[in-house]
Amino acid sequence: MNNWLRISFAAIAIMCWRPPEAGSEAAKANEQELTAYLDQVFRARTGILVRGSPDSLDPYYVTTEKSGRVALDHEKKRREYIQAWALKRSLLLAGSKSEIRIVRMHSSEDTVRVTLVHRELLEYGYLNAPVERLQSFGLGTRHVLTLHKSDQGWKIKREWYLDPLEENPDLISDSDHAFPSRPGANQQWNASDRQASGKTRYDRVKAVRYANKYAGLAWGAGNQNRYNRKYRDYTGFGGDCTNFVSQVLGDPKEGGGLPMTSQWFANSSGGSDAWVRTDGFKNFLLYSGYGRLVVKGTFEKIALPTPDHPRGYIGDMQPGDLIGYELKKGDVDHFAVIVGFDENGYPLVNCHTTDRYRVPFDLGWDKTTKYLLFHIR
Repeated sequence: MNNWLRISFAAIAIMCWRPPEAGSEAAKANEQELTAYLDQVFRARTGILVRGSPDSLDPYYVTTEKSGRVALDHEKKRREYIQAWALKRSLLLAGSKSEIRIVRMHSSEDTVRVTLVHRELLEYGYLNAPVERLQSFGLGTRHVLTLHKSDQGWKIKREWYLDPLEENPDLISDSDHAFPSRPGANQQWNASDRQASGKTRYDRVKAVRYANKYAGLAWGAGNQNRYNRKYRDYTGFGGDCTNFVSQVLGDPKEGGGLPMTSQWFANSSGGSDAWVRTDGFKNFLLYSGYGRLVVKGTFEKIALPTPDHPRGYIGDMQPGDLIGYELKKGDVDHFAVIVGFDENGYPLVNCHTTDRYRVPFDLGWDKTTKYLLFHIR
């Protein structure tokens, strides 16, 4: 299903649900029991991404029904994908943390419908590089679940969420050239890069600071894991990724400070097409002069070292630059902002909708993805 439609359906479902009536001690006890149970489930799910058997999740699901089996199978495939990705990148997943927050809960007899948000931290190390400290990144997701209670207790009957790790492990790009190719390259940028020539005056330091503060639900983000309420949230209206990177570039007080224009702007009622739509934003970057397309290509093309780019094109990008992700020819599906590099030189990004905080830029994308690298001027 189209991701925009899936996000919209979930948003409508969330708005239609109502919390349980207050005042009942039994209802409060039931809610506490469910919260503790779901916390246990999500800790287990995050934990198996790092270690343990995926079959350990079986008892948490209604496996006698197709919807329960589908939800369980999704979590097992999620683990398979991230383990395969780590192996391709010569990484070892080493630790995890998990937190949930219940947003809504509606009970009826032996069934309960729950809306929650999940924050998870994943730690990793390098197998073939002299990086002593563990590196880490954060994810944040929104979930809609239906649980059923039987003699065996609560179990998940159905679940929906937009998963940043929902990819085919067989389609992960290879990196036989040992990406990243410059061990110990904890990239920095010069203070002179804070302002571009001319009238745009792009402040990269503030742009990255904004991206880290308002990275939403992702573990590690600031602002109490909330978006900037000064701007409309487009999560339920096709996705908030482009709205977020526009804020990073253009917020006049906390962001990069690029001046808004008659085509690219936001106000209390929302943003222009160029502000919130991926292709409109891409075209604006190119024709306004605010951005320059450095290269477009698959993982191999942008990451492979060349004589002119010994760290690859991606290794020459700067914090505050952008990456567009193209799934179909000519159709950009997603935008993220480069916020830095890990201690081995791996480019890290932040983004919205499936909220990411300092996540390796290619995690959750496959070898058919075309990456558009934009240098912001």
